[in-house]
Amino acid sequence: MKAIILARVSDGNKQDSNEAQIGRISDVPKRFGVPLWKTYEIEESSTKGDRMKFQEVVKDIETSKEEILLVVDTIDRLQRSFKESVILDDFRKAGKLQIHFYRENLTLNKESNSSDLLRWDMGVMFARSYVLQLSDNVKRKQDQMLKNGEFPGRPPIGYKSIYKTKDNGEKVRVGIGLDPEKAHFIRTMFELYASGNYSFLTVRSAITKEGLRSSVGTPIATSLVEHILQNPFYYGEMIAKGKVWPHKYDRLITRELFDRCEAIRKGWGKKPFQYAAKPAIFRGLIRCAKCGCALSPETAKGKYVYYACTNAKKEICDKKIYVPEKVLLEPIYEVLKSFSRIPQAVIDEVVEGLRKSNDSKDIYHKDALVSLRLEYDAIQIKISRMTDLLLEGTIQKDDYDIRLKSFKERQREVLVQIEDHTNADEKYYITASNVLNLAKNALKLFESSELDEKRALLNYLLQNSVAEGKKLTFELRSPFNTILALSNQPIGLLG
Repeated sequence: MKAIILARVSDGNKQDSNEAQIGRISDVPKRFGVPLWKTYEIEESSTKGDRMKFQEVVKDIETSKEEILLVVDTIDRLQRSFKESVILDDFRKAGKLQIHFYRENLTLNKESNSSDLLRWDMGVMFARSYVLQLSDNVKRKQDQMLKNGEFPGRPPIGYKSIYKTKDNGEKVRVGIGLDPEKAHFIRTMFELYASGNYSFLTVRSAITKEGLRSSVGTPIATSLVEHILQNPFYYGEMIAKGKVWPHKYDRLITRELFDRCEAIRKGWGKKPFQYAAKPAIFRGLIRCAKCGCALSPETAKGKYVYYACTNAKKEICDKKIYVPEKVLLEPIYEVLKSFSRIPQAVIDEVVEGLRKSNDSKDIYHKDALVSLRLEYDAIQIKISRMTDLLLEGTIQKDDYDIRLKSFKERQREVLVQIEDHTNADEKYYITASNVLNLAKNALKLFESSELDEKRALLNYLLQNSVAEGKKLTFELRSPFNTILALSNQPIGLLG
C-alpha cells in the first residue's frame, strides 16, 4: 500500500490554504504505516467541469498495482457531489482504495460497514447542500441587483467599475460609471452609424483613427462594433437572464439615437455606404427610372465619370445609357444656388417667430413632464403591489409575467416621452437657425468639400433620386423642401 495526500482550495479562496491542510494531514500515512507516494495540491472548484487534477488522482488509483490510501482533510475537500462517490466506491469495493477523512476521523475500505458508508453519504449530502445554498444566494443577490437597476456583470466598453477599498485591503465594487477615456468614442460610433454613411467596418476604421484601442492596444474587432451598436445598455437598459431590465447608471446616448441605428442596421430607409471601389459622388444614390436598379459609376480616361444602369434585373433596360456626372450635378447646383439666395432677413424673421412660440410652449412642457413622471411612479407602485400578490399566491406566475411585461413596456414608453420633451425644450429655435444657415451656405460647403463629404451632404439633402435617360429628378428631405420656398419669400409676410 502507498499513500496519496490531496489538498484542495476553491479558485480564489484563501481561507483554508493547501499548506494548512497538508500541515494537518501530513503525518497520517506514518500512523497507518504507509509510505507517501504523491501529494496533490489542487486549486479548482469541486463542482465545475471534469476537475483535471482530480482525474489525475483517479488515474493513479486505477493504474496502481498497490492499494492506495487517499488522505484528505475533510469530505468537502474531496467532493461535493455523489458523482465522485460512484467512482471512488467502485475502487473501495475492489480493494484498490482506502480513504481517510481527517476531520471526520473516518476511514473507508473494503470492509467498511453500512454505518461508516452512511456517514460518508451524509457528509457528501451536506457538502452538496452547501453548494446549492451558495448558488441560491448568488441567484437571489443577482435578482435583487437587477431589480435595483444594478448590473451584476462586467460593464460594457465605455463604462468602468467603481471600487472602494475596505479596511482589510479588499477591493469591493460599489457601482458603474462612465469611462472618461472611452465614453466619447462609443457616442461617436453611434452618431457615425446613425448618419447612414458608415458600415460596421468603416465605423471601426474611423474610430481607430480617432484613437480607440482594445485593452491590448490593437484596433477593436468589427464584431465588437456590431455588438456595441446593438447594446441597449448605452441608452439605459441591460440584458440579463434573457430579459431586459432598466439600469440606474448614466446614459451614454439617447433611445432615439439607438433606434435610428437599429433602423439603419435592419435596412429601414438604409442609406448607401462608402464602397471599396473608387469613390464617386452619386454611387448608390441614384436609381434607374425604368428598372429600379442602381446607377453605377465608370471612369473614362482616368478623370471623367459616367453613370449607367447596372441592369441587374436583366432584359428590362435594352441598352446602357451613359450619363456624365457633370450633367447629373446640374439640377443639384440649381437647388444649392436657390438656397444661397435666401435673404438673411428672412432667416432672422423665421428664427424670431420660433423664439416667441418657444416662450409660450414652456408651460406645456413643464406640465407634460410632471404628468409623465407621476405616471411612471404610479406604474412602479402597481408593480410593487403586484409582486406582493405573487408572493402571497393571489395571482399566478404566468399572469404576473404578462402584466409585468406590459407595465415595463409602458414605463419605457414614458421614459422615451420624458426624454423627447426634455430634448424638445432645449431651445429648438437655435437648432432651426443652424439648419437655415446650413441651407444658405450649402453651395459653398459643397464646392469646398472632399468627395466623401459631398456624398454625405447629398445624402442629407436628397431622397428618391431617379435618372430617366439623362434627366435626374429628386425630392428634398424635410425640412429642406420647406426651406427652399423661403428663397422667394418676401420679408415681413411670415407672421
